[in-house]
Amino acid sequence: MDTGIQSSSEHFAHEPSAPGVCAEMLEVAEEARRAGDYELAVEIYSSQLSELHQPDRGLCMRKADTLARAGRIADALDSYCIAADLHRLRPEELRLLVESIARTIRVKEPQASASANAATCSDPDELEEEHALDLFSCRLCKCLLSEPTTLVCGHTFCKRCLEDAAVNECKSCRTSMNKSWCTSGLRANVILSGLLDKWFEAESQSRRCWLEGESLWKKQDLQGALEKYNQAVDLASSIASLRAQRAELQMDMKNFNQAIQDADSVCRLLPASPKILSEMFSSIFQNDSLVTRLHPLQTTNSSPRIKPSSLLSSLHFPLTRDGARAGCSKDAALSNNKACDGSSSSSLNQPEHSIEESKSLAAVLSSLPVAPGVKRKCLADASAFVPPSKILKADPPSSSHTPPVQRGTRTVPPHLLDSADMECSLCMRLFYEPVTTPCGHTFCLKCLERCLDHNPNCPLCKENLSEFLATRGYKKTFLMEEVLQRYLREELEERRKVHEEEMKELSNLNQEVPIFICTMAFPTIPCPLHVFEPRYRLMIRRAMETGTKQFGMCISDQLKGFADHGCMLEVRDVKFFPDGRSVVDTIGMSRFKVLSHGQRDGYNTAKIEYLEDKKVEGEELTELLKLHDSVYDQATAWFTSLKDNMKSQILSHFGHLPAKDPDPQGNPSGPAWCWWLLAVLPLENKAQLTILAMTSLKDRLIAIRRVLIFVTRKRPR
Repeated sequence: MDTGIQSSSEHFAHEPSAPGVCAEMLEVAEEARRAGDYELAVEIYSSQLSELHQPDRGLCMRKADTLARAGRIADALDSYCIAADLHRLRPEELRLLVESIARTIRVKEPQASASANAATCSDPDELEEEHALDLFSCRLCKCLLSEPTTLVCGHTFCKRCLEDAAVNECKSCRTSMNKSWCTSGLRANVILSGLLDKWFEAESQSRRCWLEGESLWKKQDLQGALEKYNQAVDLASSIASLRAQRAELQMDMKNFNQAIQDADSVCRLLPASPKILSEMFSSIFQNDSLVTRLHPLQTTNSSPRIKPSSLLSSLHFPLTRDGARAGCSKDAALSNNKACDGSSSSSLNQPEHSIEESKSLAAVLSSLPVAPGVKRKCLADASAFVPPSKILKADPPSSSHTPPVQRGTRTVPPHLLDSADMECSLCMRLFYEPVTTPCGHTFCLKCLERCLDHNPNCPLCKENLSEFLATRGYKKTFLMEEVLQRYLREELEERRKVHEEEMKELSNLNQEVPIFICTMAFPTIPCPLHVFEPRYRLMIRRAMETGTKQFGMCISDQLKGFADHGCMLEVRDVKFFPDGRSVVDTIGMSRFKVLSHGQRDGYNTAKIEYLEDKKVEGEELTELLKLHDSVYDQATAWFTSLKDNMKSQILSHFGHLPAKDPDPQGNPSGPAWCWWLLAVLPLENKAQLTILAMTSLKDRLIAIRRVLIFVTRKRPR
C-alpha cells in the first residue's frame, strides 16, 4: 500500500539510540503506517515521545505526517509546531499536510451538495411505498427478492438491482459498495435464495419470468417478452406492478384491448393509487398517432393540456358498500371527471359545453391505430369493445395452487418452516449472529472468525476473502436475523441460551483460565504482544468478548507444556492488522499457581490458584522494612551506574524505576519496584520463575539482593 509518507521518512533526522527510543516499537509503527493503520502508528509515536526528556524532531515529524494522513489536521498542526520549534520546517516537509487539506476539501464539497440534494428530493410516494414493503421485498425494485445478494453492511437486495451501474451505495445505510470483492462479481446469498424459492415458490418463479421478460423487452423481442410476462401473471396474478408492466408492453405492441384489461386489474388491485395509471398511460396522452387527444374540457384551443399525472390524480371514485371503488373502468372514470386543476375549473362551469366534448377512454382507444392483422370492431356496438361487465369480472385464478400474495402481506407458510434450513454448516446449529461472505455463504459470526483465523478462504467454496478479512467489520445479515426472530423465536432463544452459557463458562477465571505460552510476565509490568497464531487470535478475541480482558502468561515447559506458575495479564488495547495479526497491549496483574492443565479449541487452559504474599508483624515487619529500604537503595545505585545506552534501552521497554512503596505489604503481590527490577536484571527465565513463585516478600528481597551483588561484582570496571 502506498501511504505517501515513505519518501518523507528519509530526511527525518532522529537518533534511534536516544534515551527512551525503542527501535522495535518504531518498526511496528512503520509497519502499521504502511498498512494504513494510522491510529496505531500515532499511538506508538506518542508513547515514544512521552518517554523522552526532550522531544525528538524526527519522531514529531513522523507523528505529524501520520496524523495528516489520518485526516486529523488540527492534531497534525500541533506536532508540526513542535517540530518547527526544534528546527525550521522546509517546504517539502509540509507536502503531506497540504495534500491532506486539499483532499479533505475535495471530498467534503461533493458530499455536502449531495446531502443537500437528497434532503430536498424526498418523495412522499417513495416513503409510502417503502412503508408498504414487507420483510422479503427488495428496497430498490420494491418486488420479491430475486437472487438475494447480501452486501458487506448486512442489507440484502436483488442481484440484478445491485448490478445497475447507478447503484453504488446501500439504499438502507448509505454504505459505499465494493462490487469487486469477489473475483466473479456479486454472488447471491445461497441460504436466502433457497428459502425464498421454498416459501414463495409461485411468486419466485413468477419474478424470474418477469425479469426474463424485461430482458427480452429491452432486446425488442416483444413477442418473447409477452410470453414471459404471461407466464409470470399466471404464477402470480395479484401483483399490480407486474400487470402494469404487461399493460405497457401490450401498448408497445398496439394490443390496446389487452392493455385496458390489465389496467382494469391494476385499478382493482390498487384502487386508491392513480400514480401507477399515470405512468402506464403516459404514452397515450403523448401519442401523436391519436385521432383525438385525451383532453379535459377546454374553452379554447390555447388552454394548457393537463398532464396525465394531474388528470388521473383528480379522479374520484366513490366507495361502494363492499369497500371497493365503484366505476373502476376507465370509461366511467374519464367521462365522469368533474374536477381538474385551476386552469380548467372555470371552463367546466360554462353550460355551453356539451358532454360530447369530453371523450371517453373507449372512444379514444377506438381511434387508435389497429395492430397489423387485427380487425377493428364497430364503435357503435358498445358491447363489442370491452364492456364494463367484462372488465369488472374477477381475474381467473392462478394456475398455481399456491394463492398469490400481494406486496406487504407475505408470510411464511407454517408447514414450510424447518429450522434445519437455517443451520450453520460449520457448527451444525441454528444460525447465531449470521454473517454472509461476499461469495454468498452464511455462517455464525464466531464460526466464521475461527475459520478465518486459520485460512483467509471461504470454508465452503474456498473463495479468497482477504479483503473481507481486512475490514474486521463483520456485519450481521439483517434479513436472516429478522427471519429467525420472527419465525423461529423459540429455537433462537434456546440457541442464545447455549451461547450465553458458553460465554459464562469462558469468563469464569477461577474455573478455567486461558494460557498464553510465551514469556515471563510480572505484576504491574507492561507486556506488549504480537499475536499471529490462530489459537491465540481466538483466545484474545474471547477475552475481549467475555469482558474479562484477562488471560494467563506462562513460559514453556518441555514436560508439562507450560510452567506451574505464571502471571495474569489484562488487555489494555488491541490493534488489528489487515491480515488478522494484532498488537496487544497488556499489563501484569496477579500471580497464580497452576493446579491442572487443560486445552480448549486449540489453546491451553489451566485451573489456577492465585498467590498472595504472607504478611508479617512486629519485629519481623521492622526487619522487613529495613531490608526493603536497603535493597531499594542498592537497586537505585546499580541502575545509576549503568551506561547510558543500556539505561535508555531499559527505559524504553519498562519505563522508570517505580518509587519506593511506604507500605511494602499493601499490595498482595508486593512492591512494584521489585517486579520492575526482576524484569530488567539479567536473569534466566527459570530463576525469574522461582522468585515469581515466592509468597514471602522477605525471601524475594533477599534473592534480589544476591542477584544485585552478583551483577555488580561481575560488571567490568
